[in-house]
Amino acid sequence: MPAVDVIVVGAGPAGVAAAVTLARAGREVLLVDKARFPRDKCCGDGLTTGALRQLEELGLDPARLPSMEVIDDVVLHDPVGRPLHLPLPRGQGVFAAVVPRLHLDAALVDLARAAGVEVADGRACTGATPRTDHLEVEVGGLGAVAARYAIGADGMWSPLRKHLGAANPARPDPKGRPGRLGEWHAFRQYFRQVGPQARSALHVWFEPDLLPGYVWSFPLPSGRANVGFGIERGRLPTRAMKALWPQLLARPHINAVLGPAAEAEATHRAWPIPSRIHDVALSAAGGRALFVGDAAAACDPLTGEGIAQALLTGTLAARAVLTAGALDATGAARRYQQAVERELLADMALSRIMAVALRHRRSVRVGLRVAGAGDWSRRHFARWLFEDYPRAILATPGRWSEHSLRGDGAFAAAAPVTTAG
Repeated sequence: MPAVDVIVVGAGPAGVAAAVTLARAGREVLLVDKARFPRDKCCGDGLTTGALRQLEELGLDPARLPSMEVIDDVVLHDPVGRPLHLPLPRGQGVFAAVVPRLHLDAALVDLARAAGVEVADGRACTGATPRTDHLEVEVGGLGAVAARYAIGADGMWSPLRKHLGAANPARPDPKGRPGRLGEWHAFRQYFRQVGPQARSALHVWFEPDLLPGYVWSFPLPSGRANVGFGIERGRLPTRAMKALWPQLLARPHINAVLGPAAEAEATHRAWPIPSRIHDVALSAAGGRALFVGDAAAACDPLTGEGIAQALLTGTLAARAVLTAGALDATGAARRYQQAVERELLADMALSRIMAVALRHRRSVRVGLRVAGAGDWSRRHFARWLFEDYPRAILATPGRWSEHSLRGDGAFAAAAPVTTAG
């Protein structure tokens, strides 16, 4: 039976972050995924400052992402259609960007290979059995693989979690709250030949019938855009999203930004977004299996964004394994739980509170009016919104020394990359 130090199931951002962190520390890592890369992934494709900084720390070269569009300007449209322009800092690196997951995830898998990770894409996890001091994970085409630890980065329906018989966040919890379909649902389609407004800025519309959800248009190179909308589960029947889509695109204020020549590419796609890391078990099998990214329901409850959280949880899980060592699985699980509590739970709690407030159009209008009161508030609201610093930074003084309100964005020392417009 082949053996490795750690097997990582799922080669998205969370899995790659874990695998690269472990491999660079000298661990033997097998990274498996049922898909072959490159592969598309349903997503808004947006990268926040937090996500970009973590990608930089992993060593991702932005030059390997020719489809990356840097965002300098954000326009938020309140429920009555008033726009608020939020500028992001210029000349200090990248604070927001859009990259199709087709290209981002493939580049990350290449990065993992370069770091010494053994990558087995096109290989599904088909079983997992805990042993006294290791796990045996069944991998399609490879058979059983022994590993001291497994990291589940395999999505909200995590096969690894299922095979281990652990509590599944994709099933109703003991309080009867459904998790199978996620706390949010999103719907997106790519467009080409979008108008100048859609090419030059990232747009978000807070439509009254979607709150606290929103419609987005995220620019991509060559006059393309990722356009979609997200709703809180229960806000609308999910089956109604397909019927609502052409109605949203036809709304005059949205249509005016997309432009009369905008043309849909291929079909639309929808996906669930899990965002309740606060009540999901982060480990199983006595701590030998740690769950990250969507498998830990780690998406932001306010925006639905999940790439930064995926990268962070993947890195935190890897560090917990490295610190605990091969024999202290209980210690690894404890360290990972503590790290997540420190780095994410306060921010997630604030996001949940704000999402509740944003169910009311008056709250949205007042909030955007305050954010747009002056140059200082617009700049810092934009940086806060794009996770330049933690959501709950004011309530967590223990993190103040780690974060600056004036820091550079990501890739500040790199060659300039394409800017929207």
